[in-house]
Amino acid sequence: MSVRELVVLGTASQVPTRHRNHNGYLLRWDGEGILFDPGEGTQRQMLRAGVAAHDINRICVTHFHGDHSLGLAGVIQRINLDQVPHPVAAHYPASGQHFFERLRYATAYRETVLLDEVPVAADGVLAATPAYTLEARMLSHPVESFGYRLTEPDGRRMLPERLAAFGIKGPAVGRLQREGVLDGVTLEQVSEVRPGQRFAFVMDTRLCPGVHELAEGCDMLVIESTFLDEDEQLAVDHGHLTVGQAARTARDAGVRHLVLTHFSQRYSDPDLFEGQARVAGFEGELTVARDLLRVPLPKRHQ
Repeated sequence: MSVRELVVLGTASQVPTRHRNHNGYLLRWDGEGILFDPGEGTQRQMLRAGVAAHDINRICVTHFHGDHSLGLAGVIQRINLDQVPHPVAAHYPASGQHFFERLRYATAYRETVLLDEVPVAADGVLAATPAYTLEARMLSHPVESFGYRLTEPDGRRMLPERLAAFGIKGPAVGRLQREGVLDGVTLEQVSEVRPGQRFAFVMDTRLCPGVHELAEGCDMLVIESTFLDEDEQLAVDHGHLTVGQAARTARDAGVRHLVLTHFSQRYSDPDLFEGQARVAGFEGELTVARDLLRVPLPKRHQ
């Protein structure tokens, strides 16, 4: 059975707390795993969450501040120690190539796995597979930062009443799906578009065009909400979002499930983030992330 879920490994901004580790998020997308922003301690959080190195097919780093990247050294070495049997792709801002190299080779170890470096230099498509297209958009932060978006190809939903009208049933339905036409009847005549699922990951940034482009029409949006609304000036000064800004972005983009994360250590009550998100007008599914939480993607539109 295919699984699509977010495994939250850490949710703190800047420094960890007693209850929140540095950032780390694994997206399970059917048979693949995409690890986003492995901060310090990610390898141990993977163990606690039941995530193995073998589960990782891609690593996506938004930027090279420590709370989003210091875990790279341990994760890369663990991938090699466990002799993961498949190549692993690594995406990160091209301007931080020297940081990536320092983390990749921070200490001595034996390389056993092909780690394919695919740095990000501009907006655009990074990878296209049968299961999804991975794209990046530039964000606005004191250091270069990119957000990521996965888009599943659209499919087709068969319409029983139209199939019946053309007398198509049984194995003929599968043949029509495979070949696109059967006895003069086209697939478009008996089906409609089923939108593919969309997922976006937006970390440290001010509001900017990239934030809105990444969020548009997403089934799940994982987005930083470092500050509460009353501290908006701090957010602007340090290149972050408030919870209200994140929630309004999700509301205007038609996001189905909003996951808020990357919380400043100055706040001890996570309920405040949920309350301000609702005041901002977001009415969809809402999760205030906590470490080791698993969040399933919404079911497909019927």
